[in-house]
Amino acid sequence: MENVTFCQSCGMPLDKEAVKGTEKNGLKTDEYCKYCYENGSFKNPKMNLEDMKNTVQTQMKKLNMPHGVIQKAINILPALSRWKNK
Repeated sequence: MENVTFCQSCGMPLDKEAVKGTEKNGLKTDEYCKYCYENGSFKNPKMNLEDMKNTVQTQMKKLNMPHGVIQKAINILPALSRWKNK
């Protein structure tokens, strides 16, 4: 099984190059998705953990994800590097 990495801001799987964010030099990053990180910085730098929890929940509900899956996604957010120790 392939080892999938996850965005260290929102938890989205980074299983395709197309969803990876970019550094200032234009190279793809293995750390963040394009929805959170672009051109070497966060798209919403003032976002806090609670804002991210709400965003993840809203987006996953739009995709009709099961409640349990949404809850798991929200529960892992504090362990991601963007939110750890904050």
